[in-house]
Amino acid sequence: MRKYIYLIISALIITGTSYAQYDFRAGMGISLVNTPSLIDYLNQNFAPSNQQLGVFNSSIVFSGEAGYFVNDSYEISLDFSYLLNSYNFSYNPGLYKLSYDFIMPTLVNYYVIRGTGYNFKFGGGIGPRFTNADQQLPAQPSITYNSVGFGFLLKAEGNTLLSDNFYANIGVDLRYDFNGEPKNGNLYLVNPNYNENVNFNSLSVGIHLGVSYIF
Repeated sequence: MRKYIYLIISALIITGTSYAQYDFRAGMGISLVNTPSLIDYLNQNFAPSNQQLGVFNSSIVFSGEAGYFVNDSYEISLDFSYLLNSYNFSYNPGLYKLSYDFIMPTLVNYYVIRGTGYNFKFGGGIGPRFTNADQQLPAQPSITYNSVGFGFLLKAEGNTLLSDNFYANIGVDLRYDFNGEPKNGNLYLVNPNYNENVNFNSLSVGIHLGVSYIF
């Protein structure tokens, strides 16, 4: 009887550790971002007629991720992404400049499909959003505005084995972020054409490349 108990315990241990448990990823990519309120503000007040901004504008995104495989087909992960963008328009008195970044930590749940030397992951999650924006009017010092919001993330990615525990990674994502209305004290960015505060709420779709270490 004792022998069978040992066999059962051994089988459970082997089964419980037959898959990798930890997943670390680093990468960068490009996102096409739609920020309607911000684009209206820039086009109506600062962008020359021959430099009007489109509905979607490209931004650079840096990202990292740390995950834990709860079982062979389920992973829980913390994605940390950093998006940045800037706009510049020249005038006789000087330069108009607006730059902003989104800090986007997200708790993600993945469904994982595994194969020999590869895996595919499909997931979604939610997390806080931190926005920082710097605006510089011609011949004036820049002013920094901040806000805190939240956002949603859907993503799919694939990993293919390079060597040992290292994988090449490619992924796509879809985000909707309620970044809110950045402010400096009681000072907001205001679009005088609508007499309303400018918000940085955004819809974005992106692609990223990177490497993963899975063990």
